[in-house]
Order: sequence, then structure tokens, then C-alpha cells
Amino acid sequence: MPATLFELSPVHLPIRGEHALFPVRRIYCVGRNYADHAREMGHDPALEQPFFFSKPAYAAVALPDSVPYPSQTTDLQHEVELVVALHDGGRNLDAARARACIYGYGVGLDLTRRDLQRAARDKGQPWDMGKGFDFSAPVSALVPAAECGHPRSGRIELAVNGRLRQQGDLSDMILDVEALLVRLSALVELKAGDLLFTGTPAGVSALQPGDRIEASVAGVGRLDLMIGPSLE
Repeated sequence: MPATLFELSPVHLPIRGEHALFPVRRIYCVGRNYADHAREMGHDPALEQPFFFSKPAYAAVALPDSVPYPSQTTDLQHEVELVVALHDGGRNLDAARARACIYGYGVGLDLTRRDLQRAARDKGQPWDMGKGFDFSAPVSALVPAAECGHPRSGRIELAVNGRLRQQGDLSDMILDVEALLVRLSALVELKAGDLLFTGTPAGVSALQPGDRIEASVAGVGRLDLMIGPSLE
């Protein structure tokens, strides 16, 4: 990675089997990229395409043992996602170039203050405080694509206190990873250090302090953590 990027990045993610760290530049996320999740949120995937939003780089938490229950919410919800890490970028990428920009993959959680998100949505306001709060993007160690390939199918799941809540397959994505990167690169210039959270399957639900989360993506890895005490 470029030295200047490493020095400026607020967060660095571990890379499985390596001493080097991955410096995070920006975090992009995808909404409603699994049809079953779109439907559970009250939307028709046949009528609406997936869309992008962002979290600040500081929201990323590398391999945490726990994250605190955030303030100002009574409805913190989990969303397990395949995370894509880029070592190159550009504008208006085609699918082949988009794949060449991928450094590797990880398992991430898009933690969401659902009550704040819904309140903002109903008022036509931005989602930032529902999605982009501190500690809202825990991420596993990254696995280089040279090691795991480019998984486009395989089980993605999340359990809370040993009970399965979310399960799906990467092949269920409405837009696959390359298609997402192509569309995103038409909106912004992608660069080394960018992360893309690619969406979540159905089954999102509330968390409480003390809950133990076990999230995994087949062929990529897992992320286990606890929800700690409230920040309030």
C-alpha cells in the first residue's frame, strides 16, 4: 500500500497470515442487495435497485472482542455482509478492471440504529446517524484474493447466542461484486484502501448488551464478538 495512505488512514485491518495491515480509506455500503432482505424491510426488489451509502472510516473496528451498545437507540440491529477491500481503483470501471482492483475479502457487520434510521427516512432526512455511528462497522481479518479467490457463491450467516438468525448465499445478491464496483465507480473515483460492504440477507433483528454474535462467510472467514454495555 502507498505509504501516504497508510499514514493518513485512521483504521488498519489485519490481513490473515501476514504482518502487514490494510489501511482503510473509505467505507461504502449497499442497501437492499438481497431480495429477501428488501422484502422484509417493506420494499419490492423488482421495482427498486440496490443503492449506495457510506460510513466514515472511523466506524470500522478491526477484529473486536466486543463493541459497545450505542447511545440514543433502543433498536440496534445486526446485518452480516461480505466485505470487499480494494488495492486499486479508478472511474468508470468495467467488470474485468473492477475485479483486478480487489485485494481481498472479509466478514463485516453493518450495525444499524434502526429506530434512528426509520425516523430519518420518514422525515426524508439522511441516514447518517442510523448507520454511521462509532463502532458500527466491525470487520474480520482480510483474506487476499490470491488465497481465497473471488467467492461469488457460498453460505453467509449470522447467529446470536448460538441461534441462527441470518442465512443466505452470496449468489443471492441482486448485483454481484463486479456489478457493484462498476456502478459505484461511475459515481465516485475508487481508490486503494476503499471497503465495500455488499449487502445483507434477511433475518436482521435486534441486539442487546451481552449478546454474542457469530458471523461467517464460506471461504472467507468469520467474525465473533460481543455487544458490550451501553455508552449511555
